[in-house]
Amino acid sequence: MDSRKYAVIGGDLRNVKLAEAINSDGNHVSLFGFKNAGFSSSLTETEDLETAIAGSDIVIGPLPCTNDNEILNAPFHGSKIHISDVFSIMKENQLFIAGRINERILQIAQAYNVRPIDILEREEMAVLNAIPTAEGAIQIAMEELPITLNGSRVLVLGYGRLGKVLAKMLSGLGSEVYVAARKCSDIAWLKAYGIRPVYINELSKYLAEMDLIINTIPSRILDYEKLELIGKECLVIDLASKPGGVDFDKAKLIGIKVIWALSLPGKVAPVTAANYMKQTIYNILQELGV
Repeated sequence: MDSRKYAVIGGDLRNVKLAEAINSDGNHVSLFGFKNAGFSSSLTETEDLETAIAGSDIVIGPLPCTNDNEILNAPFHGSKIHISDVFSIMKENQLFIAGRINERILQIAQAYNVRPIDILEREEMAVLNAIPTAEGAIQIAMEELPITLNGSRVLVLGYGRLGKVLAKMLSGLGSEVYVAARKCSDIAWLKAYGIRPVYINELSKYLAEMDLIINTIPSRILDYEKLELIGKECLVIDLASKPGGVDFDKAKLIGIKVIWALSLPGKVAPVTAANYMKQTIYNILQELGV
């Protein structure tokens, strides 16, 4: 692959490791948005946003891109980085690659003639990203539960990419794994793999028996009614993106421990996650012929 110029703007430790990995491949990388980070990097941060983006071929943003549709997700930057400011500096049709690019960001990009690509919509990225996410959830469960996962009853809500990886890992640890799914095809696959299937509309029958519940469904699945059925010793881990799949206020009121674990790949395995990102970005560029 020919040498290119990249700008990595904002994000967590994953993005720093991504910048270093891309740089080590012989590319030029400008880094911006990490001034207040408590970790060092082999790359020196560019002084200002305009210098970072100027001359770059590809701009890489955070995962997720934003939490409020206006400000770039840059937790290690001292001040706010407005997405409109990033786009206004970028050249026409320049690539902006980030995670969870919603409709509002697409509209802003269109207004500035920027070409956005959501890395998390790539199948290879979504599948690989599920691995450190699942490992991180299991790490949390091991730290928080007073019992071993071996022999414990675990309910995974959802059988998408993350649900599949979780079910496999938990089964390997000796957990008694139940998976709640909507699709008849998913129920059939669960039966084929020897995992206990739960029809989502029959969820209430199983909640009281669980030691651990892990949610992967990005909609309010554990409402007040269902939370009341969960045992007080049960740990709930929510892996769903905002607004999450649990009524957190009600869970607190009832006394159920819920851990909302977001962006786990960046926390538990930033180097691995960065390599997944790098390979996916290279795949995108190769397919686009950029």
